[in-house]
Amino acid sequence: MSNKPSVLFVCVHNAGRSQMAAGWLRHLAGDAVEVRSAGSAPAEAINPAAVEAMREVGIDITDQKPKILEYDVAYDSDVIITMGCGDACPVFPGKRYEDWKLDDPAGQGVEAVRPIRDDIKARIERLLADLIPAT
Repeated sequence: MSNKPSVLFVCVHNAGRSQMAAGWLRHLAGDAVEVRSAGSAPAEAINPAAVEAMREVGIDITDQKPKILEYDVAYDSDVIITMGCGDACPVFPGKRYEDWKLDDPAGQGVEAVRPIRDDIKARIERLLADLIPAT
């Protein structure tokens, strides 16, 4: 068991918002945070517009695959950030929860995904400042 905080991002398809959030957190936190993402009803593949929007800022998420949300992964996470999965997301006592209201990039072109990507980055920076106080 590591002592670094773990963050789980959950959206319905685990193809857009949660993947971009996980990409940002991995990029900005390095090895300081364990990053996980999952979906309540995972898509077949990651959203190409999300991949492109992240590529534009130098973050490669092409190796990520949508994953089903598993009870154990959620249970073992310190922070669970949901993005519009509603009742499908499990709730565990003692966990820190945040529900981020973000537009769903599914079916959108990269132009529509860019502002979502930038919104997620700002939220990740706030989350990181909270998780890992400046030394």
